[in-house]
Amino acid sequence: MQKFDVIVIGAGAAGLFCAIEAGKRGRKVLVLEHNAQVGRKIIISGGGRCNFTNIHTKPENFISQNPHFCKSALARYTPQNFVELVKRHHIEFYEKKLGQLFCRESSNQIVEMLLDECRKARVEIRSNCLVKNVSKNDLFEVETNQGKFICESLVIATGGLSIPQLGATDFGYRIAKQFGLKIFETRPALVPFVFQNDFPESFKKLAGVSLDANISFGKASFRENILFTHKGLSGPTVLQISSYWKRGESVEIDLLPTKNALEILQNSRENKKELANFLSEFLPNRFASVFGETIVKSKPLKNYSESELANIAEKLHAWQIPFSETEGYKKAEVTLGGVSTDELSSKTMESKRVKGLYFIGEVVDVTGWLGGYNFQWAWSSGFAAGQFV
Repeated sequence: MQKFDVIVIGAGAAGLFCAIEAGKRGRKVLVLEHNAQVGRKIIISGGGRCNFTNIHTKPENFISQNPHFCKSALARYTPQNFVELVKRHHIEFYEKKLGQLFCRESSNQIVEMLLDECRKARVEIRSNCLVKNVSKNDLFEVETNQGKFICESLVIATGGLSIPQLGATDFGYRIAKQFGLKIFETRPALVPFVFQNDFPESFKKLAGVSLDANISFGKASFRENILFTHKGLSGPTVLQISSYWKRGESVEIDLLPTKNALEILQNSRENKKELANFLSEFLPNRFASVFGETIVKSKPLKNYSESELANIAEKLHAWQIPFSETEGYKKAEVTLGGVSTDELSSKTMESKRVKGLYFIGEVVDVTGWLGGYNFQWAWSSGFAAGQFV
């Protein structure tokens, strides 16, 4: 039975980063990964170029039952800190938009950088290592298909339930429950919506059509592209709002966020054009045609009354679409909810109930917006724990 100072379960972004920081402190560290390859989610992220951070990261970009919890870790390890590490490894990167930083070549470079840092910190990594049981007396005992290991500090960095095809499981939540920690209900986040069965079928034929829009739910609001799919809606704004949406309720879409629809319609009262044709001057042709046929009942502009025009303008600025479901964990980028932050120290990420037990990354009830924020949470929470394990 081998003894380590620290065992990290999960060789993703948070787990590897925590292991590096602990190793730098001279701690003897073992990382266990049940997949054959480490960092699989890093590799596929950002279309294979890894949106590794966002330079504008603020606590407001995260969703949690306790919105203050993430402040400490984010302040102590910032996007600038990670950018400096990337530069030291001579990885070329660029800002795509809105502070999102991507590798110019490949996301594999980020994984190689982390593995190189692990080697320097003398971190041992075992892949294809399945954890069968975890117990604690004075020390933690971790039983795996590659033997038993014991340690003083155990770090759970197993991620959430999103993208099960990459090996995601509920392991982290099971360990939390085993040791009596509270868990907030989990659900898919940053995920496309599925139209309700009674939604006009013609919208499904718009798959591939994209348009600039503002999408809102409650107090949350995002502006960027929405994308029609064969099942429903996707695109950056849709993924963003999915983290706030409640099942069975409507989201509100402003199709003309920079214009005054009523003013445009009133100024065009004498126009002989059909409404659908007229709207194609402002919206994609295919969308304008379907929207005109199904939502506002197109006819020549001059045939509308003042109240009808006001109603059309309202639909253009506040189109209500009810959704019954999302495309689920298979298409979700992250998992909302998780281990309650009330159970953890915001400074160290250590369990308040169980000395030596730490939770970092996506398994914790801290979920970032789309655009590099979840990676920054992985680096920051991993760094925080790595200073104390």
